[in-house]
Amino acid sequence: SSMDPALLLLFLWTLTGTVSLQSSGSCPERLLAEERRRTCPRSCRSDQDCGNKRQCLCDGQCGLSCVVPGRTCPWPLPLSEDSEARLLSPTHSFSALLEVRCKPGFTLPGGLDVAVRRCQGDRQWSGDEPICTAHVVPPSVSCRAGVVGTTENFCQDDQSWQHPHPICRTVFCQPPREVEQGYVVAVQKTEYQVGFDIHYLCRKNYLLDGPQKITCLSNGSWSASPPHCRARCVIPAERSRVVIGGVKRWPFDVTDAMVPHGENVTFYCKHPQKQCSFTATQSCFDGNLRPPACYLEPTWLQYKLFPHRLVSEIEACDPGDAEWYPDSRSTDAA
Repeated sequence: SSMDPALLLLFLWTLTGTVSLQSSGSCPERLLAEERRRTCPRSCRSDQDCGNKRQCLCDGQCGLSCVVPGRTCPWPLPLSEDSEARLLSPTHSFSALLEVRCKPGFTLPGGLDVAVRRCQGDRQWSGDEPICTAHVVPPSVSCRAGVVGTTENFCQDDQSWQHPHPICRTVFCQPPREVEQGYVVAVQKTEYQVGFDIHYLCRKNYLLDGPQKITCLSNGSWSASPPHCRARCVIPAERSRVVIGGVKRWPFDVTDAMVPHGENVTFYCKHPQKQCSFTATQSCFDGNLRPPACYLEPTWLQYKLFPHRLVSEIEACDPGDAEWYPDSRSTDAA
């Protein structure tokens, strides 16, 4: 027996999707959501409205349109590092469907990993070019204590996780080392919880070198090593002026004749052949400040009887005169 005409029509529609819509009901407003077109083919109601090679077919959001059924869309598509494309239809001609699937570890906007596109009458695939982006999956672990393991994980190409999932367990930090000449501003404990802060202060006349605060981290370590409290340095000169902070001063005019840790002190040295002076700079480090090798402390008689002849008070040498002495070029001699 012959096939029922209605069933034959349905079979042809399923097989090719290009059968005339004159007798198969109204054309859907859209076949796929979010299609965007620049132009649409000429609209029609029947094949008679179109030329010889064109048929009145449903063309997505363009509705019934005059299209050439044999027209094809680009295939194969260029290779992509983050997605794969495959045809869902026997050919890539009008009304064929194309599946674009993101590779493992990538997703489309909205969290999807598959997009379906349709070959339109303008020979273009419907919709925008899918953009797959790498995604980071946060662990489904929320810890009030500490996390053991990495807090970020990545889905790899073989659909396995890059790291083992983290676990929660109570984590503590051990007491940090004591700071000489300093105070710990915290309750003394044998162990400290995650997020606990310890503050440091130095005794009078000591300078804090390092962090003022450290925090117990979720991996059981402190955010930084404790600081040091650095001592001041005695200025190793009495009867000669020196330069501190850009100012030329007598050491006895400086409070306690001392400078803080990290301060530079510039000394005056005499040229061995000429009646002129050049400078050499040393730095205070935790109570240690030595004069440069070229510096010679004036005697009490020189200081009292001939103050205008002191090396710190005589004329400075020309720049080229001091080149022979290494201390004049080094600003931090040991």
